[in-house]
Amino acid sequence: MGIHACIDSTALHATTILMTMSSFPASSSGARAGESGGTAAAVSAAEHAYQATKGAIIRGDLAPGTMTSELLVCQQLGLSRTPVHEAFLRLAAEGLLSLESRKGAVVRPMSPSEARDVLEMREAIEAMAAARVIADGTPAGLSTTLDGLLAVQERAAASRDVEAFVEADDAFHAAIVAASGNAVAVHFTRFLRDRQQRLRHQLLRVGPEQLTAVLEQHRRLAAALADGDADRYRGLLAGHVASHGVTS
Repeated sequence: MGIHACIDSTALHATTILMTMSSFPASSSGARAGESGGTAAAVSAAEHAYQATKGAIIRGDLAPGTMTSELLVCQQLGLSRTPVHEAFLRLAAEGLLSLESRKGAVVRPMSPSEARDVLEMREAIEAMAAARVIADGTPAGLSTTLDGLLAVQERAAASRDVEAFVEADDAFHAAIVAASGNAVAVHFTRFLRDRQQRLRHQLLRVGPEQLTAVLEQHRRLAAALADGDADRYRGLLAGHVASHGVTS
């Protein structure tokens, strides 16, 4: 069943969400997407609504437990109801939204057990990937890539730019997995990415002072990789994950 306009009991939530969603990019279509322009325009509008809403959830702009609605997203993005409805169904299937008939949708929190599952899988994949990188020989350019990402993180930590830091954090770990040449590991890392990014944002938005500590842990991981010490890397990675409780 489709989600209709927010009922009176959610008016306060509506005001809050319109504020938190203010950074969403508006639709670039001249007409309201989904109402004209054929199937291609509708598909593009649905993808836009999906990516914008998912991004707000992952960043924490739409916090766990927050109520939103199709109407609010339609108004903010300048889209018609159909593509936004499709986006909400997709987000619900991914476990990011819980749809409530005639009330709207609630952002689903990540349970402690799910967070633990994500981190255990991520740690296992990356430890294996680093061991293969070391065993096979570090690919040319990896050290330069990691140094560049560490520099980005250093600047972001200095300015407390959580968004930039989190993106560089993800790229740092993804680069190590990709360097292993293990396509299955790369696939699962991509599969886990949204959940990992959500956890990173949750931690670092609450405690931005931890950016410097995370940066130092990344430096130590890069040093262990450069030294060809897989056991040290594995131990540092375990501590890196454990010290954050719910994130990388």
